[in-house]
Amino acid sequence: MVQYRPPLDDRLDKRCDVHSARPQEIRYNVVDPSGVVSFVAPGHLGKMLAAGASASPVTLVDLMDIVQPLDSRVIEAVRHGLLTFDEFVVTGDRTELDGWQSRVGEIERQPFRVADAVLRELSLRPAALGLTIVNLVDRRIIQLEDRYGRIERADRGRIRVEGRLVGRYYEYALPEAWTLLP
Repeated sequence: MVQYRPPLDDRLDKRCDVHSARPQEIRYNVVDPSGVVSFVAPGHLGKMLAAGASASPVTLVDLMDIVQPLDSRVIEAVRHGLLTFDEFVVTGDRTELDGWQSRVGEIERQPFRVADAVLRELSLRPAALGLTIVNLVDRRIIQLEDRYGRIERADRGRIRVEGRLVGRYYEYALPEAWTLLP
């Protein structure tokens, strides 16, 4: 369960600033009963997704609802990208995927549902700082490649409002049913 805590001090997390020209990004894949969603987001989201997983969500929507108060800007960007994908790709056939790709341009940075072999391959391509898989079905978090910071079983992180760090923290502890690899 995610718990909110007051700040211990006013030091800023220097690893990621969403307002910098080039935020430090990781590719995240979230597996739920309906399939796999892949997106690129700032590295700090990994800890937030672990915090969300500590509440044992069943679906991506559940996970996003839990994480929303921790960084609404990033979560809204992912939701918007998925809405765009869903608008263009109904059946998952190649024609629809090509239409979506021509609409959004650079697909590597866009949220998408893994609908074919091309997107599956793309979903397994790390972003600048790595690749993390959050499997809600098997209750597993896998950091395949990580150059940002290791996700811990229990930790705390900074809440962001409108993408900016604020003087509030959250804490989480993954239940024993969750596996954290490596």
